[in-house]
Amino acid sequence: MFSFNVEKEDATSSARTGELVTPHGVVKTPVFMPVGTRGSVKGILPNQLKEIGAQKILANTYHLLLRPGPDIVAELGGLHAFMGWDGPILTDSGGFQVFSLSELNKITEDQVEFVSHIDGQKKLLSPKIATEVQNKLGADIIMAFDECVELPCDRKVMEGAVDRTLRWAELSLEAHQRTDQWMFGIVQGGTDDALRQYCSEALIKLDFPGYAIGGLSVGEGHDLLVKTACYTANLLPKDKPRYLMGVGTPRDMIGAIAGGVDMFDCVMPSRNGRNGFAFTQDGTLRMRNAIHTTDKRPLDEKCDCYTCENFSRGFLRHMFLVGEMAGPILVSLHNLSFYQWLMAQTRLAIEENRFDVWAQRWANYDLDRKQNDS
Repeated sequence: MFSFNVEKEDATSSARTGELVTPHGVVKTPVFMPVGTRGSVKGILPNQLKEIGAQKILANTYHLLLRPGPDIVAELGGLHAFMGWDGPILTDSGGFQVFSLSELNKITEDQVEFVSHIDGQKKLLSPKIATEVQNKLGADIIMAFDECVELPCDRKVMEGAVDRTLRWAELSLEAHQRTDQWMFGIVQGGTDDALRQYCSEALIKLDFPGYAIGGLSVGEGHDLLVKTACYTANLLPKDKPRYLMGVGTPRDMIGAIAGGVDMFDCVMPSRNGRNGFAFTQDGTLRMRNAIHTTDKRPLDEKCDCYTCENFSRGFLRHMFLVGEMAGPILVSLHNLSFYQWLMAQTRLAIEENRFDVWAQRWANYDLDRKQNDS
């Protein structure tokens, strides 16, 4: 039911294209996964995701555990039926949310006790529980339970988190009961190369079918993020998919692809879209700015998404100013379309042996504000 094959490798970097086969369809890599945290990409319908070229989406174990609960999702036919999405789905283990959303948590060697951010009730997550929840949800790819810590942190704290992540990886594998789901191990270690190598080597011995790079995009900055991601990716098996979790901006992703990363997810295109921030091929736009008041142009004149084919910048600015939901929905849809276009064009650049030139185009993208007023 599963396979992963590298199809083309770039001659000047570690960038590559590949094909990931899952029970719910084939995914061409590099790939960006829109984030459907609670079972839906906010404001965007599944058919719209298909229309913009989304291949695989991500759902969040932590949030689905709290509401509606994995038993209810299972009773309603599993995550694919529940979400109305018949393509591949990945669920994270909930580890990052436990440590980022709960003000109070208690970590032991076996589990994490945390306080729900919804109602304040005490909850437990462990490798066994996180795996059982993901087995019930039924995503194609699930993640081992790990410990994610904030950066910067004391090295002893990071060493403890890495050791705990490795123990939990073994327990997650032991608890995994479904053959129609692939489980990925998660490499932790902050920005410490030695810890990343130690964690990678230990996880490789467990022979996961794929590996994720966790614990980045938490304030370390673009250069260190890309350096660490590329270093870690090249420690991992070449014949297995590599997934950089929670990243990111266009230049972050292109930089990591140059190091051999295959998969990405991030709330950035949809969250920023809901807040009136648009990504275009020529730069970024803030739709509440007065410069757009009478602008008849689409967000991106080179884009053929539904938003750009039908609505002006002036209209979209008006929607945000009057609080109409059409504004956040339409800009989110455009941003997600832009991210899918970016991945498709990146795959094409690798296949046509021009990735080095393509990557240079995006090297300073996030600093490009030429279309914005201040």
